[in-house]
Amino acid sequence: MARYTGPKHKLCRRLGECIWSSPKCPSLKRAYAPGQHGQNMRRKKSVYGTQLLQKQRVRNHYGLLEKQMSNIFAKAKNMGGVTGTNLLMLLESRLDCVVYRLGFANTIAGARQLVSHNHVMVNGKKVNIPSFSVKPGMSISIREKSREIPVIATGAENPYSLTPEYLERDSGSFEGKMTATPNMETIPFKADVAAVIGWYSRF
Repeated sequence: MARYTGPKHKLCRRLGECIWSSPKCPSLKRAYAPGQHGQNMRRKKSVYGTQLLQKQRVRNHYGLLEKQMSNIFAKAKNMGGVTGTNLLMLLESRLDCVVYRLGFANTIAGARQLVSHNHVMVNGKKVNIPSFSVKPGMSISIREKSREIPVIATGAENPYSLTPEYLERDSGSFEGKMTATPNMETIPFKADVAAVIGWYSRF
């Protein structure tokens, strides 16, 4: 499947913040858009511009293309209940995101690569689809033959990220479990879902 392969920190510069929590992100030193006119773009954003920026922030954080993002939003809208909560729940339940939240990879993009290269198992069965939706009660583990890969071994001993409340993993373990459905309070990534809903309501 197609994916963005360009300079990732340029996206952070455009958004004015680091969306991957990297201590080396250039946006922390230069919180303005890239390019020769970046520092002069100080005009007040319109409602349209604000909604677009927030939608792009969410989309880029999870590493999705626009078609994928719009499909997930449509699914969240049709589920019933609170659309914003449904949207973040669907995004956080993706297998690549769960692998990242469990600390086996230092970025969602890195977790997606682990999944695509057959290093991850769900309930003991190999799954290589990053968009696979993990449900509460499912266990996620690293394949036995893949546990000596340096990035995975390091992540098992010293997780790259804090494990959120809806996931469970013992220190040093190569297996984790989703124990509850992600919600607005427990999801680590805080997003302006009202702006995202406002953006897609235009179409």
